[in-house]
Parts: sequence; structure tokens; C-alpha cells
Amino acid sequence: MSTDPLAAPDTARDASAGWEAVVGSIGPKVRALRRERGLTLQQLAHAADVSTASVHKVERGDMVPTVTTLLKIAGALAVPVRFFVEDSEPTHAAVHTRFGDAVRTGPVVITGPPDRFRSSGTVARLEPGEERPGLRRAGETLLVVLEGRLDVEVAEARYVVAAGEALHFPSWLEHRCRNSGETTAEIVAVDVPDA
Repeated sequence: MSTDPLAAPDTARDASAGWEAVVGSIGPKVRALRRERGLTLQQLAHAADVSTASVHKVERGDMVPTVTTLLKIAGALAVPVRFFVEDSEPTHAAVHTRFGDAVRTGPVVITGPPDRFRSSGTVARLEPGEERPGLRRAGETLLVVLEGRLDVEVAEARYVVAAGEALHFPSWLEHRCRNSGETTAEIVAVDVPDA
């Protein structure tokens, strides 16, 4: 502990160091997301309605973006603004789900929270004769049959999807699933909304 009465308290210094780390992580996060999405500096700047020079300076850490600029960049990259101001290394970057036998009692959500992830997924069982209408929305659906067999109707086309097979289609099309087999069907359904 410092004996200098004018020295900042340790807690103030710790808080300052914490904020500096968060601010210092904004640029690398912007750059990583831009590259992950295959965007050039110019494309991101155009989508965010900010100058290319500003995006470049933010990425290099030469400029701390205003709240407005950060909101625009976040919107253009389709992430919540808090993505850029959360700790640079979140404690729980991944979501690990155990579902095992729980799926026998009903559909089990296997994806992380929607405020952090775009896709949503469930594991479900359909008993023989059971039918479920699909929820129509913008985006895509991927159905993977783990056990049994599933009859799927998508926009009046019919598909039989057996164990070890998958069906991928636009979710905005009318669709429904039915287990017309004699055994339980276990499926994984992953929905990805349009950005």
C-alpha cells in the first residue's frame, strides 16, 4: 500500500486498469468480426455510415469510438453493442449443454442465450404418429435425424429423412414434420434467423 496521501487508492487504479482493458479490446474485436464476416474496411464503413478512416483508427486503437459510432458499427456487424464493452475474455465464451435422457420429457434447448448467439437449436423426440407444424420465420432450418425416421413437408414437397440424414431449408416456407414410422424419432433442429 502506498504511503503517499495523494496517490490514487488501489481500487481506483484497479477500476481504471479494468476500463483500459475493455477500451483496448474494442479495436481487435471490430477487426476480428469484420474479417470473420468477410468485409473490407470500406464495406464496413459504408454499412455503418461512418468514414473508412474512423473504422481503421478504431481497429488500430488510435481512436476510441463515440457511443454513436460504436452503435453504428455494432449494427453493421449484427452484434449487440455490449459485445464490444464486455470483458475482453469472457469467463463463459462457450455454452456447454448436456441433454441426455432429458429429451424424453420434451424438446430440450441446446444452444446458448439469444442475446449472444443468432442460432437456436433443440433436441426433440417425436413418437410414432406425432406431427408438429413448423414455425415460419425469416432464416434457415436444419433438421438432423439421430434415430428413427421423419416425414417432412416443405412448400408441398415431401421428404423422408432417416437416421443419419439431414434436411436444410428456408424457414419462411410452410413446413411440417411427422413421424410416420413405428419407432420414436429423435431429431436436432437448428434455426438460424436472417441477420
